[in-house]
Amino acid sequence: MRILGIESSCDECAAAVVEDGRTILSSVVATQIPVHAKYDGVVPELASRKHVEWISGVVGEALRTAGMKPSGLDGIAATARPGLIGALLVGLSYAKAMAWALDKPFVGINHILAHLYAPRLSGDIACPYIGLLVSGGHTLICRVDGFDDIIVLGTTIDDAVGEAFDKTARHFGFGYPGGLAIDVLARKGDPLAFRFPVPNLHKGEHRYDVSYSGLKTAAIRQLEQFRAPGSEASPENIAASFEKAAIDLLVSRLLRAVDDTGIRVVVAGGGVAANSYLRNLLGERKDLDVRFPPLELCGDNGAMIAGLAFERFRRGDRDPFTLNASPRVPVFRRLPGRSGA
Repeated sequence: MRILGIESSCDECAAAVVEDGRTILSSVVATQIPVHAKYDGVVPELASRKHVEWISGVVGEALRTAGMKPSGLDGIAATARPGLIGALLVGLSYAKAMAWALDKPFVGINHILAHLYAPRLSGDIACPYIGLLVSGGHTLICRVDGFDDIIVLGTTIDDAVGEAFDKTARHFGFGYPGGLAIDVLARKGDPLAFRFPVPNLHKGEHRYDVSYSGLKTAAIRQLEQFRAPGSEASPENIAASFEKAAIDLLVSRLLRAVDDTGIRVVVAGGGVAANSYLRNLLGERKDLDVRFPPLELCGDNGAMIAGLAFERFRRGDRDPFTLNASPRVPVFRRLPGRSGA
């Protein structure tokens, strides 16, 4: 089964053809980083316009690279939620129109579940496992019992981890995108130059949650209060210290979930899954089976959309052409006693 997946939830215009949910025949990503760099962040209206301009060419290139004609596809999928509503509508509308014109089955895909699926494009992973979704918009620790069956264990109570990276990088002028800029600078810095505080969320329903607003504020507004004696306030040291605090907090909550559930398989996804410190820190854990996507599948891409769509098509799922886009995070099952969506 050969599926075309289209991703346009934010600032990457992407399309891919994946066979049987595993073999990537093509994956094309047209990045909008140069468009948004001068604003140090994504401008939703500009993102939507670029998707309109680029999507036909991106889909055409994905088909050509796969050596296929549109008629050879077995199904078409696109991200339906969550994301920037204008950007989502471009990809979703294109996919629905294409499926209708070709008389092909169509499904809309949950972007969050697609990121958690991305590592499975590199090989089978048996459920259950602990999922770690870390990106600019989302931070989620969950138990994964199936490709679309997750239980939320923990999340952020304020900023997503990727958002904290981006805002800190923007304040110090480290560059855009902020997460990558901090990662590059941190490799040359001292992670102990600043001892930034971390929130003490350890009881009750917040046992697996994280918070980044305090850390971000400490780095931006109270930097000198946390400088270690004799250390230099260089960009490299600030980046390394911030990165260590942010990732150590995340990993500590993840390991709580591992210990409490007894599940030793950890699967990470999302843009922050490309962070070298996170990959090294978890990679050193010999007591865990840790799976990361290849770097090219950490960011938004069409392959993860097509891969997850294959599982839905195989189950017999079809979505109507009346399916609409939604900017909201879908409601997932949560641990008893947890509140929120």
